[in-house]
Amino acid sequence: QVRLVESGGGLVEPGGSLRLSCAASGSFFSINTMAWYRQAPGKQRELVASITSGGTINYSDSVKGRFTISRDNAKNTVYLQMSSLKPEDTAVYYCSAHLYDYTRSPYYSPWGQGTQVTVSS
Repeated sequence: QVRLVESGGGLVEPGGSLRLSCAASGSFFSINTMAWYRQAPGKQRELVASITSGGTINYSDSVKGRFTISRDNAKNTVYLQMSSLKPEDTAVYYCSAHLYDYTRSPYYSPWGQGTQVTVSS
């Protein structure tokens, strides 16, 4: 079973930056795609950015040009560098992973606890 632990959230002023990290641990064969989601109060969880093991990246239109996703495959860790933050970026940020177990069967990780990002002056 895989476990994801997010970190790096906090309170930041509009225009500021934060870097989120998410480390995957446990027993699995490999990780395919890693992604960041966010959920604001009263809203549905939405995809922010994703990155495959081969480096293919996708961003939601709302963060394109401001956020950068990256990963360290050796550390099973995905990062989200957030710049030019806006109050509407305020949310709990979660990471997700699409993995293969040792039978090469694909599965999705359970959600981590998330990390709160608050953008406010």
